[in-house]
Amino acid sequence: MKRICVFAGSRMGRNPRYKEGAVELGQALVEARLEMVYGGSCNGLMGVVADTVLQGEGKVIGVMPSGLFCKETAHRGVTQFYQVEGMHERKAKMSELSDGFIALPGGYGTFEEIFEVVSWGSIGIHQKPVGLFNIDGYYQPLIELVQHAKREGYISESHAGLLILEEDPFRLIERMKQYKPPSVPFKWRS
Repeated sequence: MKRICVFAGSRMGRNPRYKEGAVELGQALVEARLEMVYGGSCNGLMGVVADTVLQGEGKVIGVMPSGLFCKETAHRGVTQFYQVEGMHERKAKMSELSDGFIALPGGYGTFEEIFEVVSWGSIGIHQKPVGLFNIDGYYQPLIELVQHAKREGYISESHAGLLILEEDPFRLIERMKQYKPPSVPFKWRS
């Protein structure tokens, strides 16, 4: 594993632990010698984790659609920056550049990114690990939703484990390095 794509809110959120966790994740990425790929903003948790990696002399690659430059502030200090046409190109480029994905707390955009990459993994588009950094239980409701969908027959047992949940960023990275995609092939069933 060389690069991790980080999904995160462009806001700080109400809980100060989220910002502390973003710093911890940045430090864990530097210690593991992993480059960071992300949405390119200097705002919110996105900016905190990027700044932490850069301060630790790690590499950060930002990817941002030109249309967001007026709404989000592009991080000017990243190692490499890609300007793309739209959100679909942004996510495709971030996935192309990454060997795995970690989500910090965030809102609709972060949820959409998580579900897109885990969906891609479930149908075999990629075999990369998807981690949830569960700061103060932030992702517990999402895991409960996944478990509910599994009980109701919409997510298979093997695919319920596609999301790696951890409260410690160092353990999360270690588990992602050891990740083995499900051996059960995806099959359409009625």
